[in-house]
Amino acid sequence: MKKGSDGARDRHGELLPELSTSATKMNYEKLVNTPLPNFGKKYPGSPFFMELGYYLLRKTFNSIFRTLEVTGKENIPLDRGSMCSAWHTNGLVDPICIFLTHPKMFVVGGRHDLVTRPILGFWARKFAVQPVVRKAELLRGGCSEEEANYLNGRSLLNLATGISHGFGCALFPEGTSHSESHLIRVKTGPFRTVLAAAAHAKGTGGKLPVIIPIGLHFRTRHFFRTDCWVEYGEPIEMPHEGLPDDLVQTVSNGDWMEPPAEVVIDLRDKVEEKLAPMTPDRDTYSEVHRDGIIAHVQRRIENKPELTWREEVLEVRRLKHEPASKNIQEVATKIGDTLHEAVLDGRDINSQGDGLRGFSPLGAITDLFKLIPLLCLLPTIIIGMGPQIAVGRLLGDRTDEGLDARSSYHFLFGMFGSLGWWPIMATSITILSIVFSTEINTELGIDWIGLLGGEFWQQACSALLLWISTILIFWLSGMSFANGWDTISDFAKWRRRSKTNQKVHADLVKLRELLN
Repeated sequence: MKKGSDGARDRHGELLPELSTSATKMNYEKLVNTPLPNFGKKYPGSPFFMELGYYLLRKTFNSIFRTLEVTGKENIPLDRGSMCSAWHTNGLVDPICIFLTHPKMFVVGGRHDLVTRPILGFWARKFAVQPVVRKAELLRGGCSEEEANYLNGRSLLNLATGISHGFGCALFPEGTSHSESHLIRVKTGPFRTVLAAAAHAKGTGGKLPVIIPIGLHFRTRHFFRTDCWVEYGEPIEMPHEGLPDDLVQTVSNGDWMEPPAEVVIDLRDKVEEKLAPMTPDRDTYSEVHRDGIIAHVQRRIENKPELTWREEVLEVRRLKHEPASKNIQEVATKIGDTLHEAVLDGRDINSQGDGLRGFSPLGAITDLFKLIPLLCLLPTIIIGMGPQIAVGRLLGDRTDEGLDARSSYHFLFGMFGSLGWWPIMATSITILSIVFSTEINTELGIDWIGLLGGEFWQQACSALLLWISTILIFWLSGMSFANGWDTISDFAKWRRRSKTNQKVHADLVKLRELLN
């Protein structure tokens, strides 16, 4: 997020993040009345809405990435709860990546306005999301410190109890989504929560939960159809002997108590040490682009297949600890910055490593097969997807929450827009088809309303069949749009490569010579 331009600072002297318009609107009474999670069943929230929500999330999620790879799921213990801890640069897409790749249901905590926003707030309450008031809101007068302490204590206790009962949970220790190329200051909230969960489990005879550090890697986080790698790290065990008896007793009785500060700080430092290498961990993204170029050119020299996104991330991570020479870094930095400015990257370098890729007949044929369904279904794409794409782009591109929130708006309108817009359009088309059924029969020679028979119930079934078919066509249109967008994106990249090739040709030749 943008740094606090009003000059407000926390007790460490650091500028607080600037609040979005939504975050400044705090309805404390509504927050206190947020539904509490249910720990005795499979679902902490509403079973129906959680299943429906997960289904809708998954359908939308599967379309926003061109490639998605998940590794390390074997590190997730299934016999106890787990706190997932990741860096936070991509708004709501970050927790969704964890929810949909983790094998367990989640108890969810989040910024207070998640449960009070229109539409999103309805779903947050059905998922029993527990609101948290951050220092950024508290120090700017959003509520009193006493009110914030009560609400946060209750929320953290509910999350801790859920983790103790075996649910998953994801809290982001930086406390805010941001645009840096490394971790920003790690806060203590998630570690206080998981220590309380460990105390609850110890007091009730359950297995102590673990913390799982997670790397969330997006090639370009705010682009539609970007590449994603979700990296589950090795679990971190809780300090069984470091939990004082009074903490165990208090939390087990259903009251919140702060874990010992020294235990919290020790756990925070341990997680930060594990989590930092699972980010780019660089001063600037220019360094990341530089090492990505070095990795791709080296791959070309070795005549090996193109790096996958996961392999590129690992190569960039290796080059932090095994840096190239200063001459190589200088040339690669120039290439990387030029390609980044042209919205290109190391994948656009040709097989010889001395220029950018040109026209590929095989790639063009593949893209053509992706484009054909999009062109065939273009009218239904415009009807079924057009309004939500337009509103999502409008709000996402104009949000006051920073570039890291852009994909959140695109994702939400892609999902909720379909949920609300498709039934409306399907109903309208069905009604119009009934009203003009005689004209349709005359013009096309199709008596669709009497397809199943002339009785009223048979005609009603025909209408229902048309309604369902319209929804399915909209869904197919959405899938064809996602795949067809790859063709449009590839064509645009080919145009950009043509314009940029001369700018990097000499430097790529020089880099190849230096690497050889």
